[in-house]
Amino acid sequence: MTENTLRIIEQIKAVPKGKVCSYRDIAMKAGFPNGARQTVRVLHSMSEKYELPWYRIIRSDGRIALEGEGGKLQTKLLRSEGVKVSADGKVDLKKFGV
Repeated sequence: MTENTLRIIEQIKAVPKGKVCSYRDIAMKAGFPNGARQTVRVLHSMSEKYELPWYRIIRSDGRIALEGEGGKLQTKLLRSEGVKVSADGKVDLKKFGV
């Protein structure tokens, strides 16, 4: 595993319960200003293995990126932590973002 991947994993794990962060902001906090896609790849390939709170990571416009069953599960998990998700899958980043 690369140092870059480790830094992204650390930032994902740092998002506390009841809060969300965008793919872009995770990358920026890890030192990669253009690394949103790298954040997505880490989440896709390593969430289960490293028990990452994948559902706390959303788009920079506050919307859930996943569609279908994945989006429904993400919404359910966020709501279980007290995060308000609108009917159209949007989270108020000013209130719930880190």
